[in-house]
Amino acid sequence: MTLIKSVSGIRGTIGGGTGDNLTPLDTVKFTTAYAAFLQERFPGRRLKVVVGRDARISGPMVQSLVSGTLMGMGVDVVDLGLTTTPTIELSVTEHQACGGIMLTASHNPAMWNALKLLNAEGEFLNAEEGAEVVRRSENLDQATYAAVEALGGIEQDPASIEKHIAKVVALKDVDVPAIKAAGFKLVVDPVNSTGALAIPALLKALGVERVEVINGTADGRFAHNPEPLAAHLTGLSEAVRHHKADAGIAVDPDVDRLAFMCEDGVLYGEEYTLVTVADYILSLRKGAAVSNLSSSRALRDVAEQYGGRYAASAVGEVHVVAKMKAVQAVIGGEGNGGVIYPPLHYGRDALVGVALFLTHWAHLRAAQGGRLSLSELKKRYPDYTIAKHKMELQPGTDIPALLAGLEKQFRDGAVLEPVEISKEDGLKISFPARKEWVHLRKSNTEPIIRLYAESATEAAASALAEDMVKRMAAL
Repeated sequence: MTLIKSVSGIRGTIGGGTGDNLTPLDTVKFTTAYAAFLQERFPGRRLKVVVGRDARISGPMVQSLVSGTLMGMGVDVVDLGLTTTPTIELSVTEHQACGGIMLTASHNPAMWNALKLLNAEGEFLNAEEGAEVVRRSENLDQATYAAVEALGGIEQDPASIEKHIAKVVALKDVDVPAIKAAGFKLVVDPVNSTGALAIPALLKALGVERVEVINGTADGRFAHNPEPLAAHLTGLSEAVRHHKADAGIAVDPDVDRLAFMCEDGVLYGEEYTLVTVADYILSLRKGAAVSNLSSSRALRDVAEQYGGRYAASAVGEVHVVAKMKAVQAVIGGEGNGGVIYPPLHYGRDALVGVALFLTHWAHLRAAQGGRLSLSELKKRYPDYTIAKHKMELQPGTDIPALLAGLEKQFRDGAVLEPVEISKEDGLKISFPARKEWVHLRKSNTEPIIRLYAESATEAAASALAEDMVKRMAAL
Protein backbone atom coordinates (compact mmCIF):
# COMPACT_ATOMS: atom_id res chain seq x y z
CA MET A 1 0.00 0.00 0.00
CA THR A 2 1.00 3.65 -0.24
CA LEU A 3 2.09 5.75 2.71
CA ILE A 4 0.27 9.05 2.22
CA LYS A 5 1.78 12.26 3.60
CA SER A 6 -0.43 15.31 3.23
CA VAL A 7 -2.10 18.24 4.94
CA SER A 8 -4.27 15.58 6.59
CA GLY A 9 -1.21 14.09 8.31
CA ILE A 10 0.38 10.73 7.66
CA ARG A 11 -1.82 7.78 6.76
CA GLY A 12 -1.12 4.22 5.72
CA THR A 13 -1.72 0.54 6.33
CA ILE A 14 -0.16 -1.22 9.29
CA GLY A 15 2.73 -3.60 8.69
CA GLY A 16 4.92 -4.18 5.65
CA GLY A 17 7.96 -2.24 4.56
CA THR A 18 9.17 1.14 5.79
CA GLY A 19 8.19 4.03 3.53
CA ASP A 20 5.39 2.05 1.90
CA ASN A 21 3.18 1.50 4.94
CA LEU A 22 2.61 3.02 8.37
CA THR A 23 5.38 1.15 10.17
CA PRO A 24 6.75 1.88 13.67
CA LEU A 25 9.77 3.60 12.12
CA ASP A 26 7.58 5.87 9.96
CA THR A 27 5.47 6.70 13.00
CA VAL A 28 8.52 7.67 15.06
CA LYS A 29 10.01 9.74 12.24
CA PHE A 30 6.80 11.69 11.63
CA THR A 31 6.19 12.29 15.33
CA THR A 32 9.77 13.52 15.72
CA ALA A 33 9.26 15.92 12.83
CA TYR A 34 6.04 17.25 14.37
CA ALA A 35 7.72 17.80 17.73
CA ALA A 36 10.62 19.64 16.05
CA PHE A 37 8.09 21.73 14.14
CA LEU A 38 6.44 22.77 17.43
CA GLN A 39 9.79 23.48 19.08
CA GLU A 40 10.57 26.00 16.36
CA ARG A 41 7.22 27.73 16.83
CA PHE A 42 7.37 27.82 20.63
CA PRO A 43 11.03 28.56 21.38
CA GLY A 44 12.03 28.29 25.01
CA ARG A 45 8.64 26.90 26.05
CA ARG A 46 8.01 23.55 27.71
CA LEU A 47 5.82 21.86 25.12
CA LYS A 48 2.60 19.98 25.80
CA VAL A 49 0.75 17.85 23.22
CA VAL A 50 -2.62 16.10 23.60
CA VAL A 51 -2.77 12.56 22.18
CA GLY A 52 -5.81 10.33 21.66
CA ARG A 53 -7.03 7.52 19.43
CA ASP A 54 -10.08 5.86 17.98
CA ALA A 55 -10.69 2.19 18.75
CA ARG A 56 -8.98 0.54 15.79
CA ILE A 57 -6.84 -2.48 16.68
CA SER A 58 -3.50 -0.84 15.87
CA GLY A 59 -4.28 2.14 18.13
CA PRO A 60 -2.46 1.04 21.32
CA MET A 61 0.70 0.24 19.37
CA VAL A 62 0.70 3.50 17.44
CA GLN A 63 -0.16 5.57 20.49
CA SER A 64 2.68 4.08 22.53
CA LEU A 65 5.12 4.98 19.73
CA VAL A 66 3.75 8.51 19.40
CA SER A 67 3.68 9.23 23.12
CA GLY A 68 7.11 7.75 23.70
CA THR A 69 8.63 9.73 20.86
CA LEU A 70 7.09 12.98 22.08
CA MET A 71 8.45 12.34 25.55
CA GLY A 72 11.83 11.55 24.02
CA MET A 73 11.73 14.97 22.38
CA GLY A 74 11.10 16.60 25.75
CA VAL A 75 7.37 17.10 25.17
CA ASP A 76 4.78 16.53 27.91
CA VAL A 77 1.88 14.33 26.82
CA VAL A 78 -1.77 14.54 27.83
CA ASP A 79 -3.15 11.07 27.11
CA LEU A 80 -6.89 10.97 26.35
CA GLY A 81 -6.87 7.28 25.47
CA LEU A 82 -9.98 6.28 23.52
CA THR A 83 -11.62 9.48 22.33
CA THR A 84 -13.00 11.29 19.27
CA THR A 85 -11.43 13.77 16.87
CA PRO A 86 -13.69 16.68 17.92
CA THR A 87 -13.01 15.83 21.57
CA ILE A 88 -9.26 16.10 21.12
CA GLU A 89 -9.73 19.40 19.26
CA LEU A 90 -11.52 20.80 22.30
CA SER A 91 -8.99 19.27 24.69
CA VAL A 92 -6.02 21.03 23.08
CA THR A 93 -7.32 24.44 24.10
CA GLU A 94 -8.62 23.19 27.45
CA HIS A 95 -5.14 21.95 28.40
CA GLN A 96 -3.45 25.01 26.85
CA ALA A 97 -1.36 22.62 24.77
CA CYS A 98 0.86 23.50 21.82
CA GLY A 99 -0.86 20.95 19.60
CA GLY A 100 -2.47 17.56 19.40
CA ILE A 101 -2.24 14.25 17.56
CA MET A 102 -5.35 12.18 16.90
CA LEU A 103 -4.64 8.60 15.86
CA THR A 104 -7.38 7.64 13.43
CA ALA A 105 -7.78 6.80 9.78
CA SER A 106 -11.32 8.20 9.90
CA HIS A 107 -13.55 6.21 7.53
CA ASN A 108 -10.76 3.94 6.23
CA PRO A 109 -10.97 0.18 6.95
CA ALA A 110 -9.36 -1.41 10.00
CA MET A 111 -5.95 -2.09 8.44
CA TRP A 112 -5.36 1.67 8.12
CA ASN A 113 -4.27 4.15 10.75
CA ALA A 114 -3.09 7.75 10.68
CA LEU A 115 -1.69 10.66 12.63
CA LYS A 116 -3.89 13.76 12.37
CA LEU A 117 -1.96 16.86 13.45
CA LEU A 118 -3.46 19.84 15.28
CA ASN A 119 -2.19 23.31 16.11
CA ALA A 120 -2.49 25.18 19.42
CA GLU A 121 -6.07 26.23 18.54
CA GLY A 122 -7.12 22.59 18.21
CA GLU A 123 -7.45 22.94 14.44
CA PHE A 124 -5.73 20.99 11.68
CA LEU A 125 -2.42 22.28 10.38
CA ASN A 126 -2.74 24.27 7.16
CA ALA A 127 -1.11 23.20 3.90
CA GLU A 128 2.15 25.09 4.52
CA GLU A 129 2.50 23.75 8.05
CA GLY A 130 1.72 20.22 6.96
CA ALA A 131 4.31 20.46 4.18
CA GLU A 132 6.89 21.66 6.71
CA VAL A 133 6.29 18.62 8.93
CA VAL A 134 6.60 16.31 5.92
CA ARG A 135 9.86 18.00 4.92
CA ARG A 136 11.27 17.56 8.40
CA SER A 137 10.24 13.88 8.47
CA GLU A 138 12.35 13.28 5.38
CA ASN A 139 15.42 14.98 6.87
CA LEU A 140 15.75 14.44 10.61
CA ASP A 141 19.31 15.78 10.88
CA GLN A 142 17.84 18.87 12.54
CA ALA A 143 16.06 16.88 15.28
CA THR A 144 17.63 16.53 18.72
CA TYR A 145 16.21 14.26 21.40
CA ALA A 146 16.09 15.33 25.04
CA ALA A 147 18.60 14.45 27.74
CA VAL A 148 17.28 12.27 30.55
CA GLU A 149 16.62 15.23 32.85
CA ALA A 150 14.53 16.93 30.15
CA LEU A 151 12.36 14.01 29.04
CA GLY A 152 8.67 14.73 28.77
CA GLY A 153 6.10 13.46 31.25
CA ILE A 154 2.64 12.01 30.73
CA GLU A 155 -0.73 12.65 32.36
CA GLN A 156 -4.07 10.97 31.77
CA ASP A 157 -7.38 12.66 31.03
CA PRO A 158 -9.96 9.87 30.96
CA ALA A 159 -12.92 12.28 31.21
CA SER A 160 -12.40 14.10 27.89
CA ILE A 161 -15.59 12.80 26.28
CA GLU A 162 -17.68 13.62 29.35
CA LYS A 163 -16.36 17.21 29.31
CA HIS A 164 -17.12 17.44 25.58
CA ILE A 165 -20.70 16.32 26.17
CA ALA A 166 -21.13 18.86 28.97
CA LYS A 167 -20.02 21.67 26.64
CA VAL A 168 -22.47 20.56 23.93
CA VAL A 169 -25.42 20.32 26.32
CA ALA A 170 -24.65 23.79 27.70
CA LEU A 171 -24.86 25.51 24.30
CA LYS A 172 -27.67 28.07 24.05
CA ASP A 173 -28.88 26.65 20.74
CA VAL A 174 -29.27 23.14 22.20
CA ASP A 175 -32.74 22.73 23.73
CA VAL A 176 -32.60 19.73 26.08
CA PRO A 177 -36.20 20.09 27.39
CA ALA A 178 -37.53 20.11 23.80
CA ILE A 179 -35.51 17.02 22.88
CA LYS A 180 -36.68 15.20 26.00
CA ALA A 181 -40.31 16.19 25.37
CA ALA A 182 -40.11 14.84 21.80
CA GLY A 183 -39.73 11.30 23.17
CA PHE A 184 -37.44 10.14 20.40
CA LYS A 185 -36.66 6.45 20.04
CA LEU A 186 -33.28 6.08 18.35
CA VAL A 187 -30.90 3.35 17.17
CA VAL A 188 -27.16 4.10 17.18
CA ASP A 189 -24.45 2.41 15.09
CA PRO A 190 -20.98 3.53 16.27
CA VAL A 191 -19.26 0.80 14.18
CA ASN A 192 -17.45 -0.63 17.25
CA SER A 193 -15.34 2.48 17.74
CA THR A 194 -15.33 5.47 20.07
CA GLY A 195 -18.77 6.64 19.01
CA ALA A 196 -19.91 3.86 21.35
CA LEU A 197 -18.45 5.87 24.23
CA ALA A 198 -19.73 9.25 23.03
CA ILE A 199 -23.10 9.07 21.27
CA PRO A 200 -25.20 7.00 23.73
CA ALA A 201 -23.84 9.11 26.63
CA LEU A 202 -24.65 12.30 24.72
CA LEU A 203 -28.21 11.12 24.02
CA LYS A 204 -28.70 10.34 27.71
CA ALA A 205 -27.52 13.86 28.60
CA LEU A 206 -29.96 15.27 26.03
CA GLY A 207 -32.87 13.46 27.67
CA VAL A 208 -33.34 10.72 25.07
CA GLU A 209 -34.42 7.71 27.13
CA ARG A 210 -35.13 5.13 24.43
CA VAL A 211 -31.85 4.22 22.74
CA GLU A 212 -30.80 0.95 21.12
CA VAL A 213 -27.14 0.42 20.20
CA ILE A 214 -25.75 -1.95 17.59
CA ASN A 215 -22.03 -2.53 16.99
CA GLY A 216 -21.44 -0.79 20.30
CA THR A 217 -18.21 -2.37 21.58
CA ALA A 218 -15.24 -0.03 21.23
CA ASP A 219 -12.79 -2.75 20.19
CA GLY A 220 -12.01 -1.57 16.65
CA ARG A 221 -13.39 -4.71 15.02
CA PHE A 222 -15.56 -2.85 12.55
CA ALA A 223 -18.79 -4.71 11.86
CA HIS A 224 -18.95 -3.24 8.36
CA ASN A 225 -17.11 -0.79 6.14
CA PRO A 226 -16.80 2.20 8.50
CA GLU A 227 -17.71 4.91 5.99
CA PRO A 228 -21.33 5.86 6.87
CA LEU A 229 -22.89 5.31 3.44
CA ALA A 230 -26.20 3.60 2.66
CA ALA A 231 -24.52 0.49 1.24
CA HIS A 232 -22.65 -0.03 4.53
CA LEU A 233 -25.55 0.67 6.90
CA THR A 234 -27.93 -2.16 6.05
CA GLY A 235 -27.73 -3.40 9.66
CA LEU A 236 -28.78 0.01 10.97
CA SER A 237 -31.62 0.13 8.46
CA GLU A 238 -32.90 -3.25 9.64
CA ALA A 239 -32.55 -2.29 13.31
CA VAL A 240 -34.48 0.97 12.88
CA ARG A 241 -37.37 -0.87 11.28
CA HIS A 242 -37.21 -3.77 13.75
CA HIS A 243 -37.35 -1.49 16.80
CA LYS A 244 -39.89 0.83 15.16
CA ALA A 245 -37.52 3.70 15.94
CA ASP A 246 -37.92 7.31 14.95
CA ALA A 247 -34.44 7.36 13.45
CA GLY A 248 -31.02 5.80 13.33
CA ILE A 249 -27.70 7.54 13.94
CA ALA A 250 -24.41 6.45 12.37
CA VAL A 251 -20.96 7.92 12.92
CA ASP A 252 -17.53 7.07 11.54
CA PRO A 253 -14.75 5.64 13.77
CA ASP A 254 -13.47 9.03 15.01
CA VAL A 255 -16.95 10.61 15.28
CA ASP A 256 -16.58 13.68 13.08
CA ARG A 257 -19.05 12.47 10.43
CA LEU A 258 -22.76 12.04 11.12
CA ALA A 259 -25.54 10.34 9.18
CA PHE A 260 -29.19 9.78 10.08
CA MET A 261 -31.47 6.92 9.00
CA CYS A 262 -35.18 7.60 8.51
CA GLU A 263 -37.90 5.61 10.27
CA ASP A 264 -38.50 3.59 7.09
CA GLY A 265 -34.89 2.41 6.93
CA VAL A 266 -33.89 4.83 4.16
CA LEU A 267 -30.77 6.91 4.72
CA TYR A 268 -31.57 10.57 5.36
CA GLY A 269 -28.37 11.42 3.52
CA GLU A 270 -25.04 12.69 4.84
CA GLU A 271 -25.42 15.83 2.74
CA TYR A 272 -28.64 16.72 4.52
CA THR A 273 -27.13 16.48 8.00
CA LEU A 274 -25.45 19.85 7.45
CA VAL A 275 -28.39 21.25 5.46
CA THR A 276 -30.80 20.48 8.31
CA VAL A 277 -28.55 21.92 11.02
CA ALA A 278 -27.98 25.02 8.86
CA ASP A 279 -31.74 25.44 8.46
CA TYR A 280 -32.02 25.60 12.25
CA ILE A 281 -29.08 27.94 12.87
CA LEU A 282 -29.97 30.31 10.01
CA SER A 283 -33.54 30.51 11.33
CA LEU A 284 -32.06 31.92 14.56
CA ARG A 285 -29.51 34.36 13.17
CA LYS A 286 -28.68 35.76 9.76
CA GLY A 287 -25.24 35.01 8.41
CA ALA A 288 -23.14 33.05 5.97
CA ALA A 289 -22.99 29.29 5.45
CA VAL A 290 -20.00 27.42 4.03
CA SER A 291 -19.44 23.99 2.54
CA ASN A 292 -16.92 22.56 0.11
CA LEU A 293 -17.11 22.26 -3.67
CA SER A 294 -18.24 18.64 -3.42
CA SER A 295 -21.24 19.42 -1.23
CA SER A 296 -24.86 19.73 -2.29
CA ARG A 297 -26.29 22.95 -3.67
CA ALA A 298 -29.11 22.46 -1.15
CA LEU A 299 -27.09 24.39 1.45
CA ARG A 300 -26.91 27.35 -0.92
CA ASP A 301 -30.69 27.19 -1.38
CA VAL A 302 -31.31 27.18 2.38
CA ALA A 303 -28.88 30.05 3.03
CA GLU A 304 -30.48 32.19 0.33
CA GLN A 305 -33.94 31.37 1.69
CA TYR A 306 -32.96 33.17 4.90
CA GLY A 307 -31.26 36.02 3.07
CA GLY A 308 -27.85 34.72 3.96
CA ARG A 309 -24.68 34.28 1.95
CA TYR A 310 -23.27 30.98 0.73
CA ALA A 311 -19.57 30.41 0.09
CA ALA A 312 -17.72 27.32 -1.18
CA SER A 313 -14.22 26.17 -0.27
CA ALA A 314 -11.79 23.56 -1.47
CA VAL A 315 -12.39 20.08 -0.04
CA GLY A 316 -10.93 19.46 3.41
CA GLU A 317 -11.79 20.61 6.90
CA VAL A 318 -8.88 23.05 7.07
CA HIS A 319 -10.10 24.79 3.89
CA VAL A 320 -13.70 24.95 5.10
CA VAL A 321 -12.58 26.46 8.42
CA ALA A 322 -10.46 29.07 6.66
CA LYS A 323 -13.39 30.08 4.45
CA MET A 324 -15.76 30.16 7.44
CA LYS A 325 -13.46 32.54 9.28
CA ALA A 326 -13.02 34.69 6.17
CA VAL A 327 -16.78 35.19 5.69
CA GLN A 328 -17.66 34.98 9.41
CA ALA A 329 -20.00 32.06 8.80
CA VAL A 330 -22.51 31.09 11.48
CA ILE A 331 -22.55 27.46 10.30
CA GLY A 332 -20.53 25.32 7.95
CA GLY A 333 -19.09 21.93 7.25
CA GLU A 334 -18.80 19.29 4.60
CA GLY A 335 -21.32 17.18 2.74
CA ASN A 336 -19.89 14.02 4.27
CA GLY A 337 -21.93 14.65 7.41
CA GLY A 338 -19.40 16.98 9.02
CA VAL A 339 -20.98 19.86 10.96
CA ILE A 340 -18.80 22.80 12.09
CA TYR A 341 -20.45 25.05 14.69
CA PRO A 342 -18.21 28.03 15.60
CA PRO A 343 -19.64 28.75 19.08
CA LEU A 344 -18.20 25.37 20.18
CA HIS A 345 -15.07 25.05 18.02
CA TYR A 346 -13.85 25.09 14.44
CA GLY A 347 -13.94 21.38 13.71
CA ARG A 348 -16.32 18.77 12.32
CA ASP A 349 -18.21 17.42 15.31
CA ALA A 350 -20.84 14.68 15.24
CA LEU A 351 -21.78 15.32 18.88
CA VAL A 352 -22.83 18.92 18.34
CA GLY A 353 -24.38 17.83 15.05
CA VAL A 354 -26.64 15.35 16.88
CA ALA A 355 -27.64 17.93 19.49
CA LEU A 356 -28.51 20.68 16.98
CA PHE A 357 -30.26 18.30 14.58
CA LEU A 358 -32.45 16.82 17.33
CA THR A 359 -33.24 20.28 18.70
CA HIS A 360 -34.46 21.45 15.28
CA TRP A 361 -36.48 18.30 14.70
CA ALA A 362 -37.98 18.46 18.19
CA HIS A 363 -39.10 22.07 17.68
CA LEU A 364 -40.71 21.30 14.31
CA ARG A 365 -42.26 18.14 15.66
CA ALA A 366 -43.80 19.96 18.59
CA ALA A 367 -45.24 22.57 16.22
CA GLN A 368 -47.00 19.77 14.33
CA GLY A 369 -48.42 17.94 17.31
CA GLY A 370 -45.51 15.53 17.66
CA ARG A 371 -46.19 13.82 14.35
CA LEU A 372 -43.32 14.93 12.12
CA SER A 373 -41.31 11.90 10.98
CA LEU A 374 -37.73 12.16 9.80
CA SER A 375 -38.69 11.32 6.23
CA GLU A 376 -41.26 14.14 6.35
CA LEU A 377 -38.60 16.51 7.69
CA LYS A 378 -36.41 15.67 4.71
CA LYS A 379 -39.16 16.88 2.36
CA ARG A 380 -38.63 20.45 3.63
CA TYR A 381 -35.41 20.65 1.63
CA PRO A 382 -34.51 20.75 -2.09
CA ASP A 383 -34.45 17.23 -3.47
CA TYR A 384 -30.98 16.67 -4.86
CA THR A 385 -29.00 13.45 -4.90
CA ILE A 386 -25.22 13.12 -4.83
CA ALA A 387 -23.55 9.98 -6.07
CA LYS A 388 -20.09 9.33 -4.64
CA HIS A 389 -17.76 7.24 -6.75
CA LYS A 390 -14.04 6.69 -6.85
CA MET A 391 -11.49 5.64 -9.44
CA GLU A 392 -8.59 3.50 -8.24
CA LEU A 393 -5.19 4.75 -9.37
CA GLN A 394 -2.12 2.85 -10.48
CA PRO A 395 1.18 3.92 -8.88
CA GLY A 396 2.71 6.80 -10.80
CA THR A 397 -0.54 7.94 -12.43
CA ASP A 398 -0.24 11.54 -13.67
CA ILE A 399 -3.45 12.87 -12.15
CA PRO A 400 -3.08 16.49 -13.33
CA ALA A 401 -2.64 15.25 -16.91
CA LEU A 402 -5.67 12.99 -16.54
CA LEU A 403 -7.88 15.83 -15.34
CA ALA A 404 -6.47 18.20 -17.97
CA GLY A 405 -7.39 15.70 -20.67
CA LEU A 406 -10.93 15.48 -19.37
CA GLU A 407 -11.22 19.26 -19.16
CA LYS A 408 -10.01 19.59 -22.76
CA GLN A 409 -12.89 17.44 -24.00
CA PHE A 410 -15.39 19.94 -22.64
CA ARG A 411 -13.48 23.13 -23.46
CA ASP A 412 -12.94 22.06 -27.08
CA GLY A 413 -16.64 21.61 -27.68
CA ALA A 414 -16.55 17.83 -27.96
CA VAL A 415 -19.59 17.90 -25.68
CA LEU A 416 -22.28 20.06 -27.28
CA GLU A 417 -23.67 21.58 -24.10
CA PRO A 418 -22.90 24.74 -22.12
CA VAL A 419 -20.69 24.00 -19.12
CA GLU A 420 -19.01 25.90 -16.30
CA ILE A 421 -15.54 24.73 -15.27
CA SER A 422 -13.73 25.37 -12.00
CA LYS A 423 -10.17 24.25 -11.20
CA GLU A 424 -10.00 25.65 -7.67
CA ASP A 425 -9.80 22.12 -6.26
CA GLY A 426 -9.29 19.42 -8.86
CA LEU A 427 -11.86 19.79 -11.63
CA LYS A 428 -15.53 20.70 -11.26
CA ILE A 429 -17.79 20.67 -14.30
CA SER A 430 -21.27 22.14 -13.92
CA PHE A 431 -24.15 21.77 -16.35
CA PRO A 432 -26.48 24.74 -15.65
CA ALA A 433 -29.27 23.66 -17.99
CA ARG A 434 -29.54 20.28 -16.23
CA LYS A 435 -28.80 21.63 -12.75
CA GLU A 436 -26.10 18.98 -12.45
CA TRP A 437 -22.42 19.01 -11.60
CA VAL A 438 -19.52 16.61 -11.17
CA HIS A 439 -16.41 17.24 -9.07
CA LEU A 440 -13.24 15.22 -9.54
CA ARG A 441 -10.24 15.49 -7.25
CA LYS A 442 -7.35 13.44 -5.95
CA SER A 443 -7.98 12.14 -2.45
CA ASN A 444 -5.70 13.44 0.32
CA THR A 445 -6.02 10.17 2.19
CA GLU A 446 -6.20 7.34 -0.37
CA PRO A 447 -4.62 6.55 -3.78
CA ILE A 448 -7.84 7.31 -5.67
CA ILE A 449 -9.68 10.02 -7.59
CA ARG A 450 -12.94 10.90 -5.87
CA LEU A 451 -15.93 11.69 -8.09
CA TYR A 452 -18.94 13.48 -6.67
CA ALA A 453 -21.89 14.06 -8.99
CA GLU A 454 -25.20 15.75 -8.18
CA SER A 455 -28.50 15.53 -10.03
CA ALA A 456 -32.23 15.18 -9.39
CA THR A 457 -32.03 11.38 -9.03
CA GLU A 458 -29.43 8.88 -7.87
CA ALA A 459 -29.51 7.15 -11.25
CA ALA A 460 -28.79 10.39 -13.11
CA ALA A 461 -25.99 11.35 -10.71
CA SER A 462 -24.38 7.91 -10.94
CA ALA A 463 -24.62 7.96 -14.72
CA LEU A 464 -22.84 11.32 -14.79
CA ALA A 465 -20.03 10.04 -12.55
CA GLU A 466 -19.69 6.80 -14.52
CA ASP A 467 -19.49 8.76 -17.76
CA MET A 468 -16.51 10.71 -16.38
CA VAL A 469 -14.79 7.49 -15.30
CA LYS A 470 -15.19 6.06 -18.80
CA ARG A 471 -13.87 9.26 -20.37
CA MET A 472 -10.76 9.20 -18.17
CA ALA A 473 -10.17 5.50 -18.74
CA ALA A 474 -10.14 6.18 -22.47
CA LEU A 475 -7.50 8.92 -22.21
